[in-house]
Amino acid sequence: MIGLITGQVQYLMAPTACIMTTSGVGYDIELPLPSFCQLQLNEQASIWTHFHVREDAQLLYGFIDRKERDVFRQLIKINGVGAKMALAMLSAMSAAELKMHVEQESETALTRIPGIGKKTAQRLLIELKDKLKNIDIDNGAFELTPQETTISHEGSIIAEVEGALISLGYKEKEAQLAIKAAKSKGDTFADTQGLLKATLQQLSGF
Repeated sequence: MIGLITGQVQYLMAPTACIMTTSGVGYDIELPLPSFCQLQLNEQASIWTHFHVREDAQLLYGFIDRKERDVFRQLIKINGVGAKMALAMLSAMSAAELKMHVEQESETALTRIPGIGKKTAQRLLIELKDKLKNIDIDNGAFELTPQETTISHEGSIIAEVEGALISLGYKEKEAQLAIKAAKSKGDTFADTQGLLKATLQQLSGF
């Protein structure tokens, strides 16, 4: 119904949503973290969307890359994988990484995603093998391009990352400790993406 929206990023909302305006209409769109981190406030953007209808809500999910949306649509076809879990999976790893882990039958990689246990990971590996093989995903297709993000203040970056981690299923205290550990190494993070990546590495034990 609504497949692509091109307009201005009017508002960025924690943890990973935006309001995009076009032709006088504002669309509330939820995104996975990699797509969200590429948006810039008050800048033009094109977002591939999936219109999701439930009994109690009508929701728009957005993706910077069309193939990422294609993977999302394959994920929600699997019994027990709703839109929320599919979004969490594409937030924890890129579509290219997900396809790689499925091809390598890496159960451990999938269980690192919050909300996915061993049995769910085993079922996902079986069901995704055929669903993803026909989607041509380049390994670098969803790598974020270096850029200055909209959030420059350190406190805002930390709050954004904390909110994103909580949305992925981590507890508030766990998220705060991981952020603190990531920052204790002395690295400087100019954007949300950099701190988020370092924090997820702390949480996954890398």
